[in-house]
Amino acid sequence: MPDPDSDLVVCRDLSFGYGERRILDGVSFTVPRGKVTALMGASGGGKTTVLRLIGGQVRAQHGSLTFEGQEVGALDATALYAIRRRMGMLFQFGALFTDMSVFDNVAFPLREHTSLPQALVRDIVLMKLNAVGLRGARDLMPSEVSGGMARRVALARAIALDPDLVMYDEPFAGLDPISLGTAAQLIRNLNDALGITSIVVSHDLEETFRIADQVVVLANGKVAAQGTPDQVRASSDPLVAQFVHARPDGPVRFHYPGSSVEHDFGGGVQA
Repeated sequence: MPDPDSDLVVCRDLSFGYGERRILDGVSFTVPRGKVTALMGASGGGKTTVLRLIGGQVRAQHGSLTFEGQEVGALDATALYAIRRRMGMLFQFGALFTDMSVFDNVAFPLREHTSLPQALVRDIVLMKLNAVGLRGARDLMPSEVSGGMARRVALARAIALDPDLVMYDEPFAGLDPISLGTAAQLIRNLNDALGITSIVVSHDLEETFRIADQVVVLANGKVAAQGTPDQVRASSDPLVAQFVHARPDGPVRFHYPGSSVEHDFGGGVQA
């Protein structure tokens, strides 16, 4: 029986990049079991890359990443598929199968990964849809539901196999305030009710800070801040303060690096 106070995911000195471009450079943090951990930071900071590393889509070039004590990068295909079945993923904008009904979208992982009888699959799908408030929309097609509803259908699909870990990649992007608040509360409520662990990649500070137990801010390939929402909000690090308070200029500069104004407009460039 896993220790309820242990860490489900542990990253130690994790490095990853594409060619000469380093995305993560010695990143270390933990994801406590049963908690909501938010991964935040400027665009291109490596947040989605961390999700891909946890799921084994890519492998770390240096360091260690474990899921419940198993080194993800060292697993063979069979073992990797086994731990993936213990993970749920809510992709940005939902990524529903457009030619399947709401019911069939949620049923897909159950039919793909289990041999449950159809009567039981039906009951599980309706239970998951009921949990996100969409049991009555079971027969609709993705084109017939709103963006917020589509995100909730995708959440029902993500929890269909009762995973230990659910990863959310920008779950609030493009949602109106009502749908955004609904999605955020669902993440928090389902995490607590089902006893799962959640990792939320998001740029929405207000809602994410409201539901998160822990916040990890990535910047320049490193962990710039880590702690409770209040601890991160109070950080004196200039980059973290710029991000948390939405300042347009700071360590992340407004102007793209280039030659000086005097050089460009003061005769430094020959016609």
